[in-house]
Amino acid sequence: MTTDMNDYKIIKEGEAEILMHAKNEVFYNKAQVNNRDMSIAVLRTFISKRKEEHDAMLSKRIKGAHKVSENNSSESVMEEEVPQETPPEDPKSNGECKVEEEISPEEAEPFSTMEGSVKTTEECNTTEEQINLTEVKARKELKPPRVLEALSASGLRALRYAREVEGIGQVVALDNDTASVEACRRNIKFNGSVAVSKVESHLADARVYMLTHPKEFDMVDLDPYGSPSVFLDSAVQSVVDGGMLMCTATDMAVLCGGNGEVCYSKYGSYPLRGKYCHEMALRILLASIESHANRYKRYIVPVLSVQMDFYVRVFVRIYSSAGAMKNTPLKLSYVYQCTGCDSFHLQPIGRSISKNTSVRYLPGYGPVVPQACTDCGKKFNMGGPIWSAPIHDQEWIASMLADVKSMKASYPAYDRISAVLTTVSEELPDVPLFLSLHNLCATLKCTSPSAIMFRSAVINAGYRITGTHVNPLGLKSDAPMDVIWDIMRCWVKTHPVKAQAEDLPGSVILAKEPVLQVLEGNSMFGYLNGNCLQVLPR
Repeated sequence: MTTDMNDYKIIKEGEAEILMHAKNEVFYNKAQVNNRDMSIAVLRTFISKRKEEHDAMLSKRIKGAHKVSENNSSESVMEEEVPQETPPEDPKSNGECKVEEEISPEEAEPFSTMEGSVKTTEECNTTEEQINLTEVKARKELKPPRVLEALSASGLRALRYAREVEGIGQVVALDNDTASVEACRRNIKFNGSVAVSKVESHLADARVYMLTHPKEFDMVDLDPYGSPSVFLDSAVQSVVDGGMLMCTATDMAVLCGGNGEVCYSKYGSYPLRGKYCHEMALRILLASIESHANRYKRYIVPVLSVQMDFYVRVFVRIYSSAGAMKNTPLKLSYVYQCTGCDSFHLQPIGRSISKNTSVRYLPGYGPVVPQACTDCGKKFNMGGPIWSAPIHDQEWIASMLADVKSMKASYPAYDRISAVLTTVSEELPDVPLFLSLHNLCATLKCTSPSAIMFRSAVINAGYRITGTHVNPLGLKSDAPMDVIWDIMRCWVKTHPVKAQAEDLPGSVILAKEPVLQVLEGNSMFGYLNGNCLQVLPR
């Protein structure tokens, strides 16, 4: 079948080029360049970290092999010191090193002396050392990582992986649409020998393919149009121990609370429609992946979780351990969101008690909230469970950011992904969800302090506060809600609001006197306990 180039236009992204038919037979999403650039940055860091981990393991094994050989040498010296009257051990009884059974009496005679016994032990030790070092050397070669792109369409992502990521191995591109597979194979040939040698395209159902190739891929990429929920069960099985699963979800209306019952049916969590709904979407997806992994005695470790444009994207490593899997309830929480104000509280599912060397797992303490909100008196909506453990690995983020900045020209979406990674690197890792300063002010119907002023008040109160990549107006803080509302009460004292109905949440909150005092001055808040007020210098 000949290709008429007049029917196609060439689309270049990074180092890859694809042929797009004038009829747009195969889906191509230009906006996903951010997604693909971020994935390449993660893949480069993964290859680097994988090499470091392998070298560390290899060094440990070599030290172990030498230690075994030294121990064996010490044992042989001790045997030399045994008196002559002590009969030698039967070489056949030593499970570590066996000699041939067919030995003539003449050949066996030397073994009746201690000299022969020592000689046999030395040979055994040498053999053991050779076996240990041979085993280490056999594991020395780290094979290039195999990547599976489960839903390839035109194959652009697979081609960028093959051409732009140094050290990449085989890239398998799947699709169950015939036109997409034909387009992918055409694009593989169009990209030259490197692509032809590394990328292969198959017409297959991704779920079936991943199920029939368990623990075969170092990296699995799921980027469906919509929900990835139907692929998660087979995806967590196809990743090798320590491998990476990259997963996108574009059904944001479902994950952000538009259809809570649909979200529960797909992901096993109920969403809430708070300002933090996009971060909650990330945490719902992580909790769902963890749930699927647990069914096979596996668990996840997130390295990067981002919300960009119209989707969420998570990068998690998958490990196998029945023992470590028991920690999963400690990483999940339900969320109580007040229907009247912006207050929310987390209820951990489980807890653990350590005693000596044993760990006991128990249900979490509850309830964490009363029937009515202590701030405004309204009731709570309950959502979740969500992943409440850290969603980023700060060491990974730092490595990725350094790599991205050093290879600026290699990333078409450099400005966007470097900005996202920088913000992510500054986020509080142990604080789930976030507050919206505008929402707080909307509840009280007051003007808004600047973000700098609000942050300084929280910091001066002894708490931490940062921004979030999910929302430019969002603020992550470990300050309790009563401290947050005290800051806002003091702000309203110097910036009065109009009278409003007494039963409104804002009126109930402002009716209480602040326990902690705040002063405004020099565009900053000074914050101290008790009645002693102080304005900190600029």
